[in-house]
Amino acid sequence: MTTAAPGRPALRGAVGTARTRVEGRDKVTGAARYAGEIPFADLAHGWLVLSTVARGRIRTVEADPVLAMPGVLAVLHHGNAPRLNTDYIGMLGVPPDPTSAVFQDDRVPFAGWPVALVVAETPEEAREAAGALVVTYDREPHDTVLVPGHPGAYPAAGHMPAETEKGDLEARFGESAFIVDQEYTTPEEQHGMMEPHAATARWDAGRLEVVDSNQGAGWVQSELAAMFSLDASAVRVRSEHIGGGFGSKGLRAHQVSAVMAATALRRPVRVVLTRRQVFSLGGYRSPTAQRVRLGAAPDGRLLALEHRSLNQTSTVYEFVEPSAGVARVMYDAEAHRTANHVVRLDVPSPTWMRAPGEAPGSFAIEAALDELAERAGLDPIDLRLRNEPEAGPVSGLPFSNRNLAACFREGARRFGWADRDPRPGVRRDGRWLLGTGTAAASFGAGAAPSTALVTAEEDGSFTVRITAADIGTGARTALTLIAADALETVPDRVRVRIGDSDFGPAMIAGGSMGTRSWAWAVTAAAAELRERLATTTVVPPEGITVRSDTTEALGSLARKERHSYGAQFAEVAVDTATGEIRVRRMLGIFAAGRIVNPLTARNQLVGGMTWGISMALHEEAVRDRNTGVHYAPDFAGYHVATHADVPDVEADWVDDHDPDDPVGIKGVGEIGIVGAAAAVANAVHHATGVRHRHLPIRPDRVIEAAAGSAGGAVDA
Repeated sequence: MTTAAPGRPALRGAVGTARTRVEGRDKVTGAARYAGEIPFADLAHGWLVLSTVARGRIRTVEADPVLAMPGVLAVLHHGNAPRLNTDYIGMLGVPPDPTSAVFQDDRVPFAGWPVALVVAETPEEAREAAGALVVTYDREPHDTVLVPGHPGAYPAAGHMPAETEKGDLEARFGESAFIVDQEYTTPEEQHGMMEPHAATARWDAGRLEVVDSNQGAGWVQSELAAMFSLDASAVRVRSEHIGGGFGSKGLRAHQVSAVMAATALRRPVRVVLTRRQVFSLGGYRSPTAQRVRLGAAPDGRLLALEHRSLNQTSTVYEFVEPSAGVARVMYDAEAHRTANHVVRLDVPSPTWMRAPGEAPGSFAIEAALDELAERAGLDPIDLRLRNEPEAGPVSGLPFSNRNLAACFREGARRFGWADRDPRPGVRRDGRWLLGTGTAAASFGAGAAPSTALVTAEEDGSFTVRITAADIGTGARTALTLIAADALETVPDRVRVRIGDSDFGPAMIAGGSMGTRSWAWAVTAAAAELRERLATTTVVPPEGITVRSDTTEALGSLARKERHSYGAQFAEVAVDTATGEIRVRRMLGIFAAGRIVNPLTARNQLVGGMTWGISMALHEEAVRDRNTGVHYAPDFAGYHVATHADVPDVEADWVDDHDPDDPVGIKGVGEIGIVGAAAAVANAVHHATGVRHRHLPIRPDRVIEAAAGSAGGAVDA
């Protein structure tokens, strides 16, 4: 049966073909509009003032001199701002971070806390006035340093149990032929998206409208409605284009303060964060201190596994970086213990960041497995394959499919792993020591209830409306291809509109669940629409619209462990005299379900792997323990990998079909970074014979380790 109307071509097979982004031309020509550049009549501009102390109380805000400055319209602070409702649970099942509920009291819990908003006619006037605003504080002692064994640490659940345990751990360690017991640390990392956070708020005929850069317009809309005690229908949030998010772009101080100012002035107000303000208010990946203990039989089979992780959170909000969760999916043992702990410090709240938990957690567990392979005299890939679990190590659920072994086999073949000399420190290229390393990767393949609207237009085209967000992933293009196949038409006849909360509730762009969740909703609506069209001879001028809701369908999906998997391979060159490390080539092979658009999927995977290189060698946000303030919170002081650091990075995938999954899409946005830093670190060890357990592997650490190695030490 075909549902194509006369004159309308019917075609299947758009999914799986490489397509350039539907909005690509607009982005490269400058026609695409981002949140900070959409024009509004009578627009005013807000500039946030952030605290300069790490802990204390606001004594005075000397607003009167600033209000007398040219163009200044208002100064909002805790003494005059409206009271907000924070007693609610947000869309993602968590309470709001008080950092976003600005100006509610005189407390200062960290350096960079919002203490005032200056609003003026122009951004230049707002910035000058904000710089002139005098705020005095009563300072209090502070603690901003995460250290292993911090006395304030406690178990915290987040989105998974805080601790899991089975078997007699110490007894199995006592039976083990090989034991690894090491500490691994990762530093604070920043999202560093190209587009800083920006939002414009205005009231239009009694309805609040916010034009924003976010990862879920429905998410921000529901949070704003709850916080300002508004009916959800009285709030609309639009997010036309987003220049990167990585977990950072949810509800933040800039949207809330913009709404406050727009309400007070009854005119549109825009608030844009500076790069330095993003370091304080945009969230970040918490540093971690992880302990991994592995005990193995003579054949390398794990008998005991313990993975404990500690991260920091703010004193006003609990956020868990669930790094120990990696072991709950990847490796089993007769005795198995994992724990995620946090400690409250006088620092900003961390947040989700590309592969939260998996990225730092995979560094620790995959580096420890590399150490175990060396002690057991086994090939690192062979060790991992010997420890492939038959079911979820903690959940006990069956795997929907688990193609990690296929990733390793294909990756080893293409990388030339069989030719590797396992002895460390024996390969040279002039002054460079050469080494290769590998690591495994996994990331959950979840989905969340979503709605979609699909309309058959009178001219034979189709319009899809869904509250999705394209944060640079190519979501618009992917949904266009998915809808075209579901409607049995060509992509050119499909228009996809996203980023508008008026389209109804839908999953955010996060957790590698966006495309999977949205595709399910779009496909369901398209199927019903095709049935309607099969009995319709004429499409009316207003079109025929069908709405889907996947809540019930998701509830009926069989309970299984569903994940993407990957095998990461890296070759590095190390100059121990200068400490310079160069990643000469990197290969990732992934099992990530049905690949919708190979062009943008490869882009996402390579982007994640590039970030993994950056994580291993460059990224480290450092705070002054005396002030709680970042050193150089900008791209001059916060180092990231550039083109010169990434000469040859290749990503590909193996077939990965789940017969029980009606969608088959798993997501590729986050799996690329998982295991990447570990592969690089393991390659550095193979090159030098020195094990680096603390990221990033800076030149000074390489030089110190080389000097120590000459004296007999082999760890750094």
